[in-house]
Amino acid sequence: MSAAEIIRDIKARKFKPVYLLHGEEPYYIDQIIHYMEQHVLSDMERGFNQTVLYGKDTDMSTIMNAAKRYPMMSDFQLVVVKEAQDLKWAKEIEGSSKEAEFVLNYFEKPMPSTILVLGFKYANFDKRKKIFKAINKSGLVFQSDLVRDYKLAEWIENLVYEKGYKIAPQASALMAEYLGTDLSKISNEVEKLILNISKDITIDTDLVQKNIGISKEYNVFELQKALAVKNVLKCNQIITYFGDNPKANPIVKVMANLNTYFLKILKYHYLQNKGDAARELGVSPYFIKDFETAARNYSLNKTFETISLMREYDLKSKGVDSTGNTSDGELLKELIFKILH
Repeated sequence: MSAAEIIRDIKARKFKPVYLLHGEEPYYIDQIIHYMEQHVLSDMERGFNQTVLYGKDTDMSTIMNAAKRYPMMSDFQLVVVKEAQDLKWAKEIEGSSKEAEFVLNYFEKPMPSTILVLGFKYANFDKRKKIFKAINKSGLVFQSDLVRDYKLAEWIENLVYEKGYKIAPQASALMAEYLGTDLSKISNEVEKLILNISKDITIDTDLVQKNIGISKEYNVFELQKALAVKNVLKCNQIITYFGDNPKANPIVKVMANLNTYFLKILKYHYLQNKGDAARELGVSPYFIKDFETAARNYSLNKTFETISLMREYDLKSKGVDSTGNTSDGELLKELIFKILH
């Protein structure tokens, strides 16, 4: 089941006695738990029947004692264990001890009046464990996988659509490139974007740049585009802007983005099937034309040379083999000049 389907069932009061929410992507786990905390019980029921525990501060005995209680003036009680990956039981109760048997028995035959939720984040639960198999049989297991880089723009478009708004492909691609893979961060930025706009308006790159704090003309993505077509004037304008605004454009961040960009150009050179470029490079299909252009303007040897140059200037920015008097802006100017010529 998807997170949306789980939330839909909860809304319809279709509960499972045990939920194991696990996986590398915390966004959906947090989303489901938050919804359950707010909607499973009424305000009046919550005071007596909702228990929230944290993995690093609790143990399985405490959890079992809470789970085996009967609800007070309610049909259900909700027991939520957040950060369950920090529980020691994940490693200790797979043996033949009485504690292991007690816990396993509960998951095999859980209390029907208890809704026990285990939020196991940043990793997948070991599916070979007896507990996993027991929960999978008696309750519900949800695995929250990371969203791949090349699917981020599509994920953003779907999120905006679910909220009743529209976004241009270029705008979702820009957000994906700029914000990275942190879904919680992306969701927060989307909330800010839609706060003051009408549902009749399509979110475009101007709105994204204005509301997320990306300079419309002078940002690392515009620099990449200028480098791809070897637009010397535009590159110099952007680098000058970076040098004049070092806090907003730290050299470490600029170098990291450029290094990633040219590594993708290198990978593009080696692709046998260019039709799979978006997936292989981990980018939105909207940006593939830029990589096609860049690959034409930077031969394989030039791409290798550029990556080597960036490593050299990354060390210089950290004080290695540097005179100590060169500013970050001047280092960037030197680097861009050598990349373009």
